[in-house]
Amino acid sequence: MSIWWSLHLRREAASVPLARRLLLGTMETAGVDPDISYDLSVALSEACANAVEHGGDASAEDYRVTARIDGDTCRIEVIDSGPGFADKLRARGRRTPTRPHQSASDRAEHGRGLFLIESLTDHVRVRNRSGSPGAVVSFDKILKWREGALLRAV
Repeated sequence: MSIWWSLHLRREAASVPLARRLLLGTMETAGVDPDISYDLSVALSEACANAVEHGGDASAEDYRVTARIDGDTCRIEVIDSGPGFADKLRARGRRTPTRPHQSASDRAEHGRGLFLIESLTDHVRVRNRSGSPGAVVSFDKILKWREGALLRAV
């Protein structure tokens, strides 16, 4: 069994907790381990906050969040209409544009979001949208289940 949902949200701060609560409710109902749910909710909050802050000019009013639980994996994707990731960051061939040698103080103001997403999930992919402006941040996490979980993979 699998479940997925997609949201089109306004690029405003109030949308971030809305997406987070929907994810947490879905995870709780499905029977996902609370620690895994929490990690995914923090990662989603960071990705949404990035979309709100960097997701475009005044004409780019919204962004999209899609979450899918399929078997023992959850994949979340956040798509905005901003300038996307700079070519120099993507050219490094890294999973994310963060630098492993950066200290926490180097990321004090910016750049912590992708670092946190990478720390809390199993696989992260950042890229520019194909054929239109914007960035795509997607991440996966292997799920652990509570006893008697509704969606537990067989």
